[in-house]
Amino acid sequence: MTPQRVTLVTLGVADLDRAKAFYAALGWTPAEENESIAFYQLNGQVLGLFGRAALAADQGRPDTPLGTGAMTLAQNFETEAEVDAAFALALSAGATKLKAPEKVFWGGYSGYYADPDGHVWEVAMNPFWPLAEDGSLTLPDSTS
Repeated sequence: MTPQRVTLVTLGVADLDRAKAFYAALGWTPAEENESIAFYQLNGQVLGLFGRAALAADQGRPDTPLGTGAMTLAQNFETEAEVDAAFALALSAGATKLKAPEKVFWGGYSGYYADPDGHVWEVAMNPFWPLAEDGSLTLPDSTS
């Protein structure tokens, strides 16, 4: 059996310096970095930024161009105002607006942007998923 967890998400980027500058503008600081990769310590996991060509080679498929946008990374917040602030900060840092935050059909509040490499981020407030004091998310027990 494989444990049900994700410990590291690595994003392929076209320009590592540009990607690091974008995440720095969001207030993120790498915990570890060198000339080819940057790692950001998140709450219980790590986000890596790695050049696309180097990532393809590391995956054993050096001649395969890597794409983006087929998945969404998400940050949940306590309030709609926090969602709006995170969205505005991302746009000011160079993100592309995909969908401005708005009330959504499932009862929450959500918006989407793409980072400079096209990686899609959702910023959301879900009133049915309370965040822990440290910002972590554990799904509520649906059996009670």
